[in-house]
Amino acid sequence: MIRRLIAFDTTSRDSNLALIDFVRDYLAKLGVASELFFDESGKKANLFATLGPPGDGGLVLSGHTDVVPVDGQDWSSDPFAVAERGGRLYGRGTCDMKSFIAVALALSAEIIESKPRAPIHLALSYDEEVGCIGVRRMLEELVRRGIRPLGCVVGEPTEMRPIRAHKGKLSLRCEVHGFECHSALAPRGVNAIQYAAEIIAELNRIGRQFRDVGPYDPEFDVSYTTVHAGVIRGGTALNIVPKDCWFDFEFRHLPADDPDSIHNRLRDFVDATLAPEMRRVAASSGVTWRELSRFPGLSTAEDAEITQIVKSASGGNSTGKVAFGTEAGLYQESGIATIVCGPGSIDQAHKPDEFVALEQIALCEDFIRRLVRLAAPRA
Repeated sequence: MIRRLIAFDTTSRDSNLALIDFVRDYLAKLGVASELFFDESGKKANLFATLGPPGDGGLVLSGHTDVVPVDGQDWSSDPFAVAERGGRLYGRGTCDMKSFIAVALALSAEIIESKPRAPIHLALSYDEEVGCIGVRRMLEELVRRGIRPLGCVVGEPTEMRPIRAHKGKLSLRCEVHGFECHSALAPRGVNAIQYAAEIIAELNRIGRQFRDVGPYDPEFDVSYTTVHAGVIRGGTALNIVPKDCWFDFEFRHLPADDPDSIHNRLRDFVDATLAPEMRRVAASSGVTWRELSRFPGLSTAEDAEITQIVKSASGGNSTGKVAFGTEAGLYQESGIATIVCGPGSIDQAHKPDEFVALEQIALCEDFIRRLVRLAAPRA
């Protein structure tokens, strides 16, 4: 099943329908109906299916079907054909996160035959890698229908350790609009690149403040909210004062931190310090902001029922918190208690020669079997 799913190139920029159709047909042969929730283009879809009886309780096993690009990466083998070497399966998505989906699908017949007393839902989404976009449409519909599972397990790579909290993310584009002129007359222009640099410097100052004074949560692998600028574009030629510059940046915030308030601190700096200076030279100049994506953090209580069930199913006695984000916070916002737990290590995600260890797959098989017994025991 892992080989089959990896063979579908579901890079986020492309359609995932070939994979979704395969899963729908596979489940149909087991007597399970699937419902698809499409995006506006009709070229991508979420899939929702229920193993066992309908009703409240039970669990959602959740995973995203899209993967990040392989462009420019140096792979030792075809990234969309699983290669087995040294007890590992190599391929794009083996770790992040088609192996979890594959295990759930491969065990579906076994789950059905066990006649669980509560439903086991399979929820597959699109466009997680570009902002947790697809799952929102599916969750809105589940809430509207009053579907109330006991909890959800998002199978992102955690080395099968239960993760009960992760950071949220807000990503934005800052567009700086300047005023062109010959560089020999630079004071008569508004240099968009240099003003963008001042805004980035202020971002760095805000980031250092979080680093130096917190707030902190030492259970996270990075214990404070972080600030990051990742892409910048601007200018046309060295002898022209640049009219335009834009850059993309993000806040990876602790669940308790408000990313909008952090952004407002940056906006206040621009409005009070930079914008008046820019407009004294050219009234048309200024700064605009555009939200690119956001998803909330996850924070599930240690003593929550779903936490205890997942801990027991994993065979571990502890939980963790991680800096990377998932769809889990959106499930929690929708009223579904959620834990992240899946095979593989996040250290392998998004890299060339991405892999998952076979021993992790075996642990995941045992985990899902125990999870179903605990959350939906046999009738």
